[in-house]
Amino acid sequence: MNQKIQYADWGLIDYKIAWDRQKELFEALCNLKSGGDNSTQASVVQQFILCEHPHVYTLGRNGHPDNMLINEEFLRNINASYYRIDRGGDITYHGPGQITGYLILDLEKLRLSLKEYIFCMEEMTIRTLDEYRIRATRMKSATGVWLDVNGKNPRKICAIGVRISRYVTMHGFAFNINTDLSYFSHINPCGFTDKGVTSLSEELKENIDIDSVKRKLYRHFCSLVLK
Repeated sequence: MNQKIQYADWGLIDYKIAWDRQKELFEALCNLKSGGDNSTQASVVQQFILCEHPHVYTLGRNGHPDNMLINEEFLRNINASYYRIDRGGDITYHGPGQITGYLILDLEKLRLSLKEYIFCMEEMTIRTLDEYRIRATRMKSATGVWLDVNGKNPRKICAIGVRISRYVTMHGFAFNINTDLSYFSHINPCGFTDKGVTSLSEELKENIDIDSVKRKLYRHFCSLVLK
């Protein structure tokens, strides 16, 4: 398949700034697909964007506000912000040490259904974790990547939430690497009250080179979708 997906690392970036940038790229690709301004065609590419955010909670369009367990004053006290946004899924947390992935892709060109696309995001994470000798799996009826699904302590290590229009995607995944997991105690993560969250560093009991993980994710994703 003659396709390319451009890798970008936005580093540590304010959530609203990243969201606005995402929307610009998303709308440009949608416009291109609908036969918009031909002058934009050379600059519009499919993108695999990774970044980290200062402490922030985001609630998906069909999420339940009651899954946020703290008020605005408490948010200020823990130096966190809160946004209701246009992706699927419920509430989640983003922060330093977590890889947040924003994928601006044309699924039609990649010949992927939405279900296949989500499978590929899960699979790239599972394959990346396998390189660290951590066995991760999917959970029936729940997106994302999990550990110990059938055991006594099922816990999520990577959350997924997307928006799609005209086969163009935005938003993506949040993979806990060196994440401060205490921030998840202020929400019902992804709407769950009976399941935990974890991180790569928590599982391995050591600090992880996050840049190395980013490159592994990109490599695995491209191997899955650019066949």
